[in-house]
Amino acid sequence: MGVGGNSLFLPGSPAPRWVLVTQGCSLPTADTEKSPDYWNKGARSRLESALALQPAARRAKNIILFMGDGMGLPTVSAARIYKGQLAGGSGEESVLAMETFPHVALAKTYTIDRQVPDSAGTGTAYLCGVKANAKTLGLSGAAIYGKCRTAFGNEVDSILHRARLAGKSVGIVTTTRVQHASPGAAYAHSASRSWYADANMPKEALRDGCKDIAYQLVHNTDINVILGGGRMYMTPKWTPDPEYPEDPAQNGTRKDGLDLIAKWLSAKQGARYVWDKKGLDAVEDDSVSHLMGLFEPKDMKYELNRNTSTDPSIVEMTEKAIRILRRNPNGFFLFVEGGRIDHGHHSGRAKQALMEAVMLDRAVARAGELTSPSDTLTVVTADHSHVFTFGGNTLRGTSIFGLAPKKARDKRAYTSILYGNGPGYSIRNGGRPAASLPAAEDKDYRQQAAVPLETETHSGEDVVVLAQGAMAHLFHGVQEQHYIAHAMAYAACLEPYAAEPRCGAARRASQGTQHSSQPLLTLLTICVAAHLVVVVPSSPSGPALEVLG
Repeated sequence: MGVGGNSLFLPGSPAPRWVLVTQGCSLPTADTEKSPDYWNKGARSRLESALALQPAARRAKNIILFMGDGMGLPTVSAARIYKGQLAGGSGEESVLAMETFPHVALAKTYTIDRQVPDSAGTGTAYLCGVKANAKTLGLSGAAIYGKCRTAFGNEVDSILHRARLAGKSVGIVTTTRVQHASPGAAYAHSASRSWYADANMPKEALRDGCKDIAYQLVHNTDINVILGGGRMYMTPKWTPDPEYPEDPAQNGTRKDGLDLIAKWLSAKQGARYVWDKKGLDAVEDDSVSHLMGLFEPKDMKYELNRNTSTDPSIVEMTEKAIRILRRNPNGFFLFVEGGRIDHGHHSGRAKQALMEAVMLDRAVARAGELTSPSDTLTVVTADHSHVFTFGGNTLRGTSIFGLAPKKARDKRAYTSILYGNGPGYSIRNGGRPAASLPAAEDKDYRQQAAVPLETETHSGEDVVVLAQGAMAHLFHGVQEQHYIAHAMAYAACLEPYAAEPRCGAARRASQGTQHSSQPLLTLLTICVAAHLVVVVPSSPSGPALEVLG
């Protein structure tokens, strides 16, 4: 299927030949946008593309689920502008890689007990296929937060676990700790999302037989690739951290004396553990079937704070995971979380949050270059949104972090980006301090908030779901969030849909060769704002691409 909202790959040969016609490919100018003909041609081209769009009814060999934690629609829109401005453009006409996906839905994010959700309850929904209570992981709504005994008998298995049982390779990539709520929902069953290690658990829960999330990471599911932060929860108390050996605050925390990293390595043939970018880059051996990379004691650094020589980016981690997982002829399931979008918003630092969103989108683009939509279903979504917005009648091309063109009623300047609540609330000398440049462009600048809170909160509106590839048409309309897991399971013939029609044929075809048309993505998205890229028949052996406009 297509790589763009105004581009289309028509179904046909699994390995089509492409002819790219790029004559006249350029970004629109102010003069061209003044012409009605420019907009009319663009709309007609999009309409023709929509009329030609056909569902890709083949079952998915591979599934990649990208999840932007806290990446609500305002964040997606602002990240699009930021991406364009980073490239030197006005920004508004920019196109994110995820926005080129042809199938779109909305997901309702409430949990059983909350109108505005958290990442644990939502993670259980989109990974395990059932709505649950907030702050619980991998458990049905019968489990009660913080009550260990209510977990027993109420476990629900994630799509990652079911994919592994079906013979696929599976992986987790996150910019948070790998024991955090979102990745934790892929493998853990816990009455509390905060039980990272045994040291974080109450004595009653330990006495009742509950296990911490780090312990479950190693014992519950045979996960092939685990990349993110969270070293301190894996090693015994007082164990020096390899990166920060002189800082006792970064030491291991486990009270049970277990070295879970060593235990994981000893239990897996072909396993390797790394803790920095150098180690990750060195993993090129095809004999490595299992890879664990833990790059920080807790969460990984924000992209804007990342040491590029010692810490890998989400793009680099995603690429490494795909290169290992795709060796399995039965296919793979990969969960990739841009987890620190959420953290940036909670701290009221919009620039940190938006850069994390841009990096997640770059990982989406790279994954598209390494896989083919003919056998891979790629889904991008969020778990929830935030009380983040941008407005103020700003002019075209204004920095997304800039000021509104007119002052407020208090005769003081304000930024376009604002939060409904959070640490950005400030009153000085009986009034709100005026926003100013260049301070508002700083990566750690806190945008102003209407209500004073120590940490900014989630919001409860629907989140977008974007899909491309095999069975992507299943994502449409307004859905409950738990539908995401069911659509992915159906697409890949996983339980409870393993006996559905065409599943036997899909398994027999899993030995087929992969072909990728995605290297065109970067060029096509540059052209997409001003021109149509469509597939037109060029010969009986395959379609060709033509640029209109």
